[in-house]
Parts: sequence; structure tokens; C-alpha cells
Amino acid sequence: MAIISQETIDQVNQSSDIVSVVGEYVQLEQRGASWWGCCPFHSEKTPSFSVTPDRNMYYCFGCHEGGNVVKFVMEMEKMKFPEAVTFLAKKANIEMKFESGGGDNLQREVDNTKDLYIDLYNRVAGSFHYLLVQTAEGKFALDYIRKRGLSMETIEKFKLGYAPQDRFWLKRFLKSKNFGDDFLAKSGLFSEKYPDAAFFSDRLMFPIFDRRGQVVAFSGRFLRGDAEKSPKYINSRDLIQFKKGETLFAFNFAKTAIHSQKKVIICEGQMDCIAYHQCGVQYAVAPGGTALTESQVKIVKGYAKTVYLSLDSDAAGQAATFKAIVLCRSLGLEVRVIRIEGGKDPAEVMNKFGAEKLVEAVEKASADNEYLLSSLSKKYGISTPEGKAAVAMDFFLYVDCIQSEIEKTTNLERLGEFLSVPLDSIKKDFSNHLRSAKPVQQKRQAEPGTGAQVLRKDAEVKLILACITDTKNFAFLRGELTENDFESLSAKELFKILEDCFEQGCLTQEKILACCDNGEYMRIVAEAISSDEFSGDMEKFVKDGVSFIKRRSLEKQRTFLSDEMKKYNTNSSEGQMIVRELFARKLEIDRKLNGKVR
Repeated sequence: MAIISQETIDQVNQSSDIVSVVGEYVQLEQRGASWWGCCPFHSEKTPSFSVTPDRNMYYCFGCHEGGNVVKFVMEMEKMKFPEAVTFLAKKANIEMKFESGGGDNLQREVDNTKDLYIDLYNRVAGSFHYLLVQTAEGKFALDYIRKRGLSMETIEKFKLGYAPQDRFWLKRFLKSKNFGDDFLAKSGLFSEKYPDAAFFSDRLMFPIFDRRGQVVAFSGRFLRGDAEKSPKYINSRDLIQFKKGETLFAFNFAKTAIHSQKKVIICEGQMDCIAYHQCGVQYAVAPGGTALTESQVKIVKGYAKTVYLSLDSDAAGQAATFKAIVLCRSLGLEVRVIRIEGGKDPAEVMNKFGAEKLVEAVEKASADNEYLLSSLSKKYGISTPEGKAAVAMDFFLYVDCIQSEIEKTTNLERLGEFLSVPLDSIKKDFSNHLRSAKPVQQKRQAEPGTGAQVLRKDAEVKLILACITDTKNFAFLRGELTENDFESLSAKELFKILEDCFEQGCLTQEKILACCDNGEYMRIVAEAISSDEFSGDMEKFVKDGVSFIKRRSLEKQRTFLSDEMKKYNTNSSEGQMIVRELFARKLEIDRKLNGKVR
């Protein structure tokens, strides 16, 4: 069993540049010794998320998420602990060292299954690409995308490919490369019903890359045959290396431009996205086979301030645009909507009119509120009171998700102007809308499992946290108390973490954070280090806390002895002897309690 050594874990925590790592996901600005940005874990416009390189930790004063560089990567990349350590080790050119063992070390066990499937998908993508650009079999697919206006440079960049008509070719090919049946059966490349038949056949193949540029999935476009019997696109299912709702097509190519220009275009599909890139608009991405999700918006939220939506103009596309506007706005992003003219989609506009027309469409993008007023008025009509009311009700959903009260008021004023309705009437209806929506929100908040379990900071936990914020106090604490003196399970666990660090001769905040396997412990430790809660006289606080726990322990012993004395019959000599002994012990405790417990 391959287990990552503690030496490697410590080296990763100490050597990883947390500002650089976090900066790949969040726009950071330096203020004094810390770096600040908008939190990637919750919606906000005013930065409350801090990164402190001296302590190698991050903490959000808004949602209270915090931890070290490994935890940050685990949260952002949805990785397990060993994956995050391996990822950071590669980034920092740290040699991975392993040890044998089990038990408490299971959290370090390396499972390379995900890497093996990523390697498989990269190999298959290379084969599909070769079949597209180098073989007669793939020539018709190559001719198709060349006629759609894609250059060979673009085809190479996106590694487009062709899955052959022979559904059994891929299995034979991979078996010849020594891939096993069980491994291939779980790869997502083959039919679940017919395991020797490829899932993709006779289709133009779009590799789906992760943010590091590794192929993790595919989308296949129908090209010929009976269109009524074959869906236009089929996509990889969720896999160990791929989660559809947490991946954005072309983000690996777009992230640098998104970061530098602080904006992102979200397209309907892969061809639209590729068209934007070929036209020089490098900050375009696409959900790919799924409606836009909160996880996907959060991917770009750390880089961009404004989202440009480039979705279809039909009824389904308009509904998707409305949902996307509300989602992006609720996460604190500004939104504009691109209107495509002269073609049914960006790829057709590029092919017909060239890059200039598509770039012009981006530059003329509408503000989201004006787009909504226009589209809703066409949907319901505003010539009747009923139509105006319907427009207002939908528009209220948009206003409700805006975080700025000034923007909310401005949009209600704009709605009143657009509908020729007095502002007082608009505000009254909006208030009624909020009242009707509130019970639903309260019900959702009350439902089991809707909120995170937060560790309660009782007196014992606070005592341990005080020793973490000022570690020199722990030597006194451990000299007076043991793990068994604590009643709180959380305090016991935190005490053990500090004790382990102390015995290793490395009682530092960085080391303590690195030893917090439990995410909630890491969060509460990070909060204690970053906040002012423990900024007073911690030496006195710890001494008072120790006195309280020792007194409580003595009181519990006294109660126990009193209860024990009642159990014995003092009419017998044996009972009298036992009671005298118990009474003597109780008197000793009374003397300690009446004095000053130290």
C-alpha cells in the first residue's frame, strides 16, 4: 500500500506558495502582510477572503472557511487529501516519498485510478485526432469542420478528432495496448449493455479538458445518418476524473484571458466556444451537455467580474439565459447578453462574415436588465395590465437576486419607466413578491441537511484555540491537564493534535493546520488565528481555563465519592472502613477546593 510520507506532506505545506496557488482561482490584492480577494466559497462583492503567506493559510471573515494550501486545493478541485498533496508536490517540484503503514495513515493512501483514466483519455484523444487529420476514414469529418470555418491551427489546439464507424475498433486497439477488460469496462468509453462496443462511433469528437489541460471526457457530434434516431450530441457520463456539472469546456485555454480581462463569455456549446477563440476572443467557455450550474459559475467567479452570455435565441435559449442571469447575479457577478445577428449561432456568424462581426457582437452586448425587459415584453406583451404584471413578476426574480440595494432600487425604477407604471405601485408589488417568497426560503433553510454542520466553540474548545493562537501557552496546559480532563470531544481531538505537534518538536500554527484532517477543525483553527477573538491576555485566559477544568474535575470526584459512601452499610466493620477511606479522600478534595486550585 503506497502511503504519502509525513515528510512529503510537511514539505508540500511549507514549500507551496499559497498566494500563487490561491491566485489561480481568486483575484488577490496585497494589503500589508496579507492578500485579499472575494471569497470563492460564497457570494460577495466586498473582499473578506484573506491569504496570509507567513502562516501559509487562508481565511474568509464572511463565511468562516479557512485552512492551509492543501485544504484549499481539496475544496477548489474537489480532490481528496492524497490527490491534493500530489498535485501541489508536482507544482512545486517536490519529490514524492512513500511509506508503508495503515490505520491513522489511511488518509494519505494514494489511489492512482483517476490518473490512470486521465492517461487513457489522453491516449484515446490522440488516436481520435490522428483518425481525423491523417486518415481517409476521417476525411469527411475533417471536411465538415473545415467548411464550418475552423482552421487547422484551431483543430490542432482543441485536439478535435473522429471516432470511427466500427464500434469494436477501440476495444481491439486498447486491448492490444495491454489495457484490461475490467479497467476498460469502467472507463465510460464503452456501452454498458455491450461492453465491446464503443460508446462513441462515427462522430466528430470534442475532447473535454480539465483546468490543467488533461483530457477527462468527450463530447461527440452526430455527422451523418438518420438524424431523428441519433441525438446531435452525446456526452461522457460522470466519471472518476470528470463531473459534468463541475467542468467548463475550454477553461484551460481561456483562464489566462479571463483573469487578465476580468470577463468571460459563456456559450451554448463547443462549436460556439471554439468560434470565439478562433476569432481572437480567448475568454470563452461552454458548460457542455448540461445547463449552467452554480459550480461552473464559481469556477470563473475567481477570475472575472462580468459574465457575457452567448446562448441560443430560441425559446429554450431565452429560458436558459434568464436562469443564467439570475444564477450569475446571485453569485455577485455582473452580466451582459450577446445578441447574435446574421446567423443562428456564433460559429455560423464567423463562417459567414468573419471574426469582425463576432467581435462586434461582443462589444455591443446588452446590459442584462435591458435584455430581460425586451425579451419579457415580447413574451407577455405590455399593452394590457395582465401582461405588465407578468413582466414585473419575472423581472422581480431578477431584482431579488441582485446584492446591491442601490442596484435593486435602480432596476425597480427602470421597470416602472418601461411599463409606464408609478414607482410606488412597483415597490408595493415587489414587497408582496418578497413576502410570498420568504416562507419558501425559510422552509428550505429549515429542511434537514440544508446547512453545514458547524463545530460549536464551547469553553474547552476556546481554551485549546487560545493555545493555538499563542502556542507558548500549551506547555503549561499539557503540564496541568491530560486529554481525559476534557469533556468535549472536539477539545480532546484538538488537544491530541497539539500534543502530537509538541512531541514532534514542531508546535507551529502551520504544522497544527497541516495536522487537522477534519475540515471543520481546520476551519475553526484558521478562524481563531485570523480573528481578534484571542488577541487579549492569553496567558491569563489559559490559566483561568485550566483552573476551571481542574476544579470541575475535583467536584466530579467529590460527587462520585459522596455517592459511593451511600452504597455501603456502616453497621458492618468492612463498610465502616471503606466509608472512612472514602471520606478521607473527600476531605482532601474539599481542602483543595476551598484553597486555590493550581
